Amino acid sequence: MEKENLIKSTCKELGLTYKQLGELIGYSEGGIKNALTKGEISEQMTKSLELLLENQKLKGELENIKAIKTLIKDFLKD
Repeated sequence: MEKENLIKSTCKELGLTYKQLGELIGYSEGGIKNALTKGEISEQMTKSLELLLENQKLKGELENIKAIKTLIKDFLKD
């Protein structure tokens, strides 16, 4: 995936503004917009975005596992 598209796709996937994204990965909104404008996204920003996406995916999987665990517990009670 092209690095510029990584910022846009991350915002779209997570439903975030550039400001919100920046707060999550330790950049200002201006820093995010500057990287997009210049088309130069640092390796650090790229890794931060990749880790944020992975983290969100894992949180979703964990929630699914917790829901299954609750269902199993409820089933075994009956």
